[in-house]
Amino acid sequence: MSTDTALVVDDVSKHFGGLKAMRHVSLTLGVGERISVIGTNGAGKSTLFNCIAGTFPASSGRIELFGEDVTRMSASRRARRGLARTFQTSRLFEQLTAAENVFIALGGNEFRGGLLRPSRFGRERWDRVERLLERVGLAGRDETVVADLSHGEQRQLELAMALALQPRLLMLDEPAAGFSPAERVHLTTLLRELPQEISLLLIEHDMDIALAVATRVIVMHDGEKILEGTPDEIRASERVREIYLGGSVADVA
Repeated sequence: MSTDTALVVDDVSKHFGGLKAMRHVSLTLGVGERISVIGTNGAGKSTLFNCIAGTFPASSGRIELFGEDVTRMSASRRARRGLARTFQTSRLFEQLTAAENVFIALGGNEFRGGLLRPSRFGRERWDRVERLLERVGLAGRDETVVADLSHGEQRQLELAMALALQPRLLMLDEPAAGFSPAERVHLTTLLRELPQEISLLLIEHDMDIALAVATRVIVMHDGEKILEGTPDEIRASERVREIYLGGSVADVA
């Protein structure tokens, strides 16, 4: 098995009946590498993510995760091999608190009187919950019911829950959606400071974040990968301006 490659997508296509949603996409993500996937709506980005995660079975092609062929493997089995992801739409327990959501992600199952409560056996896990919430910018919001969190805060909570799984490969689907400018700056810092052993695959419409975080950028259009390069190469690409941006790419510090 390969020890330096987190993910290999080899000529993967996905068809829904007669609709060819994604065609012949290939990419390789090294251990500790960060790749951003950009493109217009309908470009095939989320379809790619769903095929990698196992939510959709690939129509053709091959997917490897840490050197193992997972093409026909279920999403849950891929997760047990170190893959964690977020989704475009929220998948939180809205009537539980932020802390309780993260506790569940950590594997907690102590329900008392309809609520989760710390015990002498779960104190360490609750300490981890507090650290994770602080890490994503939600310190002090642990007792807030999810339904009362802002949209941006819910996205931060989803990231905390993904990190709770201690992933080897972290896949984030538009994590900055609904974020304020300050929250976007915090997210960029957080992603830059992820442990080096975590590989990152990111879908993001915010070009500042996509280019600031990535070591490589993949551009998709109409279900195909049309370009791959460094952030500087993507900034300079006329094709990206024409197809994706419709203008110039702003400089990113």
